[in-house]
Amino acid sequence: FRGGSTETGRALKYILHKGFPGGRNSSVPEVLIIISDGKSQGSTAMPAMQLKERHITIFAVGIKFPRWEELHVLASEPPERHLLFAGDADDAANGLYSTLSDPVCTATAPGCKVESHPCERRTLETVKELAGSYVCWKGSKEPNAVQASLCPFIRWKRVLIKHPSRCFRTVCPDPCDSQPCQNGGTCVPEGLDRYHCLCLLGYGADVHCATKLSLECDVDLLFLMDSSAGVTLEGFLRFKAFLKRFLQAMVSQDSPMSVGVAQYDDDVKIPIELQQHKDAFSLMKNIDALNFSGGRTLTGRALQYIAQHGFRSTQVFADVQDDLPRVVVLFTDSKSQDSVAEATKYVKDQNLFLIGVGSSFMKAELTMLTGNPQQTIVYSNPQDLFNRIPELQRKICSVGSPEGCQAQSLDLVFAVDASSGVGLENFLRLRHFLRSSCLHFIVNRDVTQIALVIYGSKAHTVFALDTHTSSSAVLQAIDQMPFLGDSASAGSALLHVYGDVMTVQKGARPGVNKVVVLLTNGGGMQDAAAPAQQLRHSGILLFVVVIGDAERGMLLRVAGSPSYLVHISSYEDLQYYQGLIIERICEEARSPVNLCKPNPCMNQGVCILGPGSYRCECHGWEGPHCETRVLRGDFPRSPALPPHSHEQWSPRGFQHFSRALQHSKR
Repeated sequence: FRGGSTETGRALKYILHKGFPGGRNSSVPEVLIIISDGKSQGSTAMPAMQLKERHITIFAVGIKFPRWEELHVLASEPPERHLLFAGDADDAANGLYSTLSDPVCTATAPGCKVESHPCERRTLETVKELAGSYVCWKGSKEPNAVQASLCPFIRWKRVLIKHPSRCFRTVCPDPCDSQPCQNGGTCVPEGLDRYHCLCLLGYGADVHCATKLSLECDVDLLFLMDSSAGVTLEGFLRFKAFLKRFLQAMVSQDSPMSVGVAQYDDDVKIPIELQQHKDAFSLMKNIDALNFSGGRTLTGRALQYIAQHGFRSTQVFADVQDDLPRVVVLFTDSKSQDSVAEATKYVKDQNLFLIGVGSSFMKAELTMLTGNPQQTIVYSNPQDLFNRIPELQRKICSVGSPEGCQAQSLDLVFAVDASSGVGLENFLRLRHFLRSSCLHFIVNRDVTQIALVIYGSKAHTVFALDTHTSSSAVLQAIDQMPFLGDSASAGSALLHVYGDVMTVQKGARPGVNKVVVLLTNGGGMQDAAAPAQQLRHSGILLFVVVIGDAERGMLLRVAGSPSYLVHISSYEDLQYYQGLIIERICEEARSPVNLCKPNPCMNQGVCILGPGSYRCECHGWEGPHCETRVLRGDFPRSPALPPHSHEQWSPRGFQHFSRALQHSKR
C-alpha cells in the first residue's frame, strides 16, 4: 500500500511506454485489469483509447463507491461485460471468468454456459440540497440603511445512487444433480465438477456410500422384538426401522442368511425362522409385514421359549453338526412383568449369547438380563439408536471369537490392594477376578508377560514379568498370593511397579506396550497421583479399577483421564466389568509404541531412538543395554554399536538376554 493521489492516467501511460513486464509475443492475448474507485486526478480517456487500439482487453473493477462514468471510459466494449464491482466478490470473479472464457480463453467447462442477469452499479455522489431559509440582511436603496430578508440555506449531501445494469456469469450444472450418493448419503459439491458424499453409519465402503459394514462372521442370529403395550406402537416401529437399517447395512447378497426374527408380548411368535430367507429382499419384505400386538411384557417367558424353539437346526445334511455360535438380540423398552432370573440362567445353559438393546432407563434391567454390561446397548434418543449400528455389529461378531489380546505383545502388571480396608472376603473375590482375567491372555515369552504386585502399607512382588511362561503357572501363583491386612498405600505400590517391576532387569521388554491395572477399594490413594504421572511419563499405561465409594476427584488425578478409570459399585458387580477392562487393555496393546519408553538402558544409559530401532549410550558401562561395568584400565567400547532394531531385540531374544544378565549377577 503506497497511498498518495489516484493517477490512473499516468499508470496507463506507463503501460503504453513499458508494455507488459515479462509479457510474451503478440500472439498471446493481453488483458489489463484496473481495480480503482474511478476518481483519477488526471485524464484517462486518451491513454485508455490507445491501449484498446493495441488490442489490449481492459477490465475495470470498481471498489468502494466508484465513479462509474470514468470506469465506463476505461473498460473495453461492451462495457457491461468488462465493468465489474469488487463489492460483490463472487459475482465479480464469476463475471471475469465468464468474459475471459469467451472469446479470450475459450476455457468454459463442458456443460457450462455464459448467461446475462440484471444487476446494479452503486456510487456515492455529492449533491446540493435546500435545507431551508434564514433571516439575512441586505442593502437598501436608502443611504446608510439595510433591510431584513429571507435567504436560502444550501447544504451538501452524499447520496448513494444505484444504476441498473446487466452482468454476465457462467452457469454450470451442479455435480450433485445426478444424485450420485446411495443409501441416504448427502452429496456436497466441490467446485464445478467434483463432489463428495456424507454417508450414514454403516455405509461408505466407496465414494458413493456403498454398504461398508458386514457381519463378517458366521453366527445363527435371532432378533427378539418386544411387541407389548409397554413398548408402545412408536417404540415397536422404531425397533423395526432399526432392524431393517441394520440388516441393509450388514447383509449383502453374498452373506450367509442365517437370520431369524421373533416378537413377543403374552405369546411368542417366530414369523421369520432361521435360514428361511435366502436373499435380503424377501427378508426385508417379511420384516415390513410384522405387526404390533400390544399385550403384556413377558420377557422371561419369551427368552425361555426362544432358548427351546428358536434355534431348531435346519441342516442341509443330516450328518453335519450345526455348531455356529447362537446369538439372541433382544429389543425392549419395557420392564418385564414376569420373572427373568430362571430364563436368563436357562439361556446361558443353552450356550446362547444374549445382547440387550433398549433406551437408557432400561440399562439396569438389560444388565440383569444379559449378566454383563458389555452385552447391552442403550440409546438416549431415536437418532442415537441408529448410531449404534457399528457397535451392535462388533458385539455380534465378538461371539465365539477368542478373547484377550491374542498375538499382541504386552507386559501386564496387576497391582492388588490386600489391605484391611478390602477385607479377606473381598480379597478372595479379587483373586478370583484375577484368575478369570488371566485366562484371556496367551502367556509366554513372546506374547503376554504378567506380573503381580500386592500391597498394604508396603508393596510386595508376588511374581515378576519373566517369572512364569504359561497360563497354568500364573494361575497357580495367583492362588498363593497372601492377604496382608494392614493399611493401604497405593502410591508405594505404583513406585514399586515403576522401580522394581517394569524394568529391563526384571524382564520388561523394550518395544512392547506396558499396562498396569490397579485394583483397589479407593483407600490410601492420597500419595498415588505423582507416581501415576511418573508411570505415564515413561510410556506405561495405568488403569485404575475402584470398587466401592471413593472421592472421584482424587481418583481422576491418579487415573489421569476418565478413559482410564473404571468405578464399580460393589465387588459382586466386578465380574460384569471384566470384558470392558480386558477390551481397554487390548486396545492399548495395539497402539504404537516408543522403543525408548520406558528407558531400556540400565545404569543411567541414554536411549537414542532411531527409525524402528534404538541404541544405548553408556557412561562407565558397556553392552547393548549398559549392563557391564567397564573395569579400570579397560577402554570402553564405542557407544556407536549397530542399533538394536525392534525386530532384532524380539521379546524372545530379549528374554535370553535378561536371564543371562540375572545369572551373571548371581
